[in-house]
Amino acid sequence: MKLIINTSSMVPIYEQIIDQIKAMILNHTLQENEILPSVRALSKELKISALTVKKAYDNLEQEGFTVTVHGKGTFVAAANTELMKEEQRKEVEAEFELAIQKGRRYGMDNEELKEIFALILEE
Repeated sequence: MKLIINTSSMVPIYEQIIDQIKAMILNHTLQENEILPSVRALSKELKISALTVKKAYDNLEQEGFTVTVHGKGTFVAAANTELMKEEQRKEVEAEFELAIQKGRRYGMDNEELKEIFALILEE
């Protein structure tokens, strides 16, 4: 499993792990019943605290993405990919709404905002 941690990001490391594992489940890189690396192995590989990995795994389990079997490891649970996609869509919509509100506070009109979004989408 290949995870990339951005230590200069404002997003906490455990959230970066969660987001990347969710994305791997969504795009079927990780399949149902596939075992994840142990907390110790992943923390060593990423050179981060085992507590950070444990927090990520605990959150994934609470959200129903993984199942931990004592003495066996953490496995990918059966995922409702449509529900996951809808959740991600709502998160992106919320971020766009915040960006639009910020633009409005700066006095931008719809055309200026559309130009900004068009520039971003061209990349």
